[in-house]
Amino acid sequence: MQPLMTETELATYLDEVFPEMKGKFVIEEVSPMFARVRRRVTPDDLRPGGTVSGPTMFSLADCAFYAVTLAMIGRQALAVTTSCAINFMRKPEPRDLTCEARILKLGRALAVGDCTIFSPGVEGPVAHATLTYSIPPAR
Repeated sequence: MQPLMTETELATYLDEVFPEMKGKFVIEEVSPMFARVRRRVTPDDLRPGGTVSGPTMFSLADCAFYAVTLAMIGRQALAVTTSCAINFMRKPEPRDLTCEARILKLGRALAVGDCTIFSPGVEGPVAHATLTYSIPPAR
C-alpha cells in the first residue's frame, strides 16, 4: 500500500488545518506506513535543567503519527488520537528532535502504531510512544 500524500502535500495540508503549528514541524520522509518528522526546538520548549520538555516530545509523537496516518488515508482532518502512551527514556539535548512513526496496523476505523524519538548527540532513543488513531467513516 503506497502513501496517498507526499511530504510536500502533507506539510501543506497540515499548515492549512493547523496554522498555529506552522514552522514547528518538518516532514522529512514519507514511505509506506512510515514517516519521519523533525520538531524544531526553541527556548520555549525547554524545561529547567536544559532539556526538552515532555509535552514537546509528546506533541512530536502525536504529530508524527498523525502525519503517517494521513499519508496513508489521505486528507481527513478529523482523524483523532484515541490512545497514546509515552515512555521518556533518556535526557534529550536542547536541539531539534526527530521522530520515526510507523503504522503497525491500518484498518478502516483505527490506525495503531508507534513512534521513536531521537535527539542529536544522544545514543539511542530518548522516548518511545504507542498510539491509536480513530479514522472517520468514509462519506
